This record gives sequence, C-alpha cells and structure tokens, in this order.
Amino acid sequence: MTAAGPALAIRIATPADVPALERLIERSARALSRGYYTGAQIEAAIAHVFGVDSLLVADGTYLVAEWNGALAGCGGWSRFATLFGGDRFAERQDGVPLDPAVDAARIRAFFVGEEQARRGVGRALLVACEAAARQAGFRRTTLMATLPGEPFYATHGYRAEATLLQNCGGVAVPFVTMSKAIVA
Repeated sequence: MTAAGPALAIRIATPADVPALERLIERSARALSRGYYTGAQIEAAIAHVFGVDSLLVADGTYLVAEWNGALAGCGGWSRFATLFGGDRFAERQDGVPLDPAVDAARIRAFFVGEEQARRGVGRALLVACEAAARQAGFRRTTLMATLPGEPFYATHGYRAEATLLQNCGGVAVPFVTMSKAIVA
C-alpha cells in the first residue's frame, strides 16, 4: 500500500493473462456467489458459462484490474452480439457485429477477487468499459448479471429487465438482463 492508499491499475488483457484470469473467475464465483446460488448452481455456471471470452481478449476490449500489481479483477465490453458466457458457453453469437446507432454495447464477464470486493475494482472496470463503448459510438449498454452482481450494476444505473433461467448442464441458474443509457 502506498501512503495515498492502494494502487489500482486497469490495463488491456493479453493472451498470457488468460490462465490466471480463469483461476480468478473460478475463485470469485465460488466466494462471491455464496448466499445467492446453491453450490450446484455455482459449479454448473463455472463449468458451462463463466470464463474468459478469448474473442474479447483478441479484440482488446477485455480489461484486467491490478491492485498493487496483483490480479484483482477483470471485465470487458463488446461490439458483438454475444451477451454473456466465456469460451465454454455453447450459445454464443460470435462475430455478429452490433450497430452502435441502434444496438447496445455488451458489458461482459466481470469478476473481482474476494479480497478486493467492494473496494472500487468493479467500478473502475465498469467506468473504463462504458467510456470505451461510448467512444465507439454506443449510446446504451446491456449485460447479463449474476444474482450477486445485480445490486452492483443497479447502484451504477443499470435497470433490471428480465430474469432468465439458463440451463447449465441440467442445472437451472438464474441471471438478470440489465441495461443503461450511457449518453444523455
């Protein structure tokens, strides 16, 4: 920790980051989803939905948050139609571009380490993603929130639209679609 407090840095994820990000995502999901999902739902979501989307990494729209140089979180945005799910998720719409004039940019795959939860890591990632989407011409964002993520996004101006039960290997896992205008 510096005299002014912890140093939080946001940078673009690289392919070399992917193994550490996958481990962070699993740890984050297991720790921060307790009380919102059953153990079976958490493990099913990890196996079938959660994880790094390598297309976001390749596109340069997936970000890493580092807290005093250590991996603290990740999250990204996309100009493509896939709303959620990492590389393992079968229901992706890879390569389908969005039109910023009519479509909402996708906020994707946000995970924060348990040790850094509620310390501004998620907020810093979200602000960076919204700014990048705005700069790319998008006026709205949409996302698929986990149940523990829903209050976080609501605090940052997102409105819940619908709850979806996603089949994850025979286990129903609830998620919430949310959206926000990012340009007045």
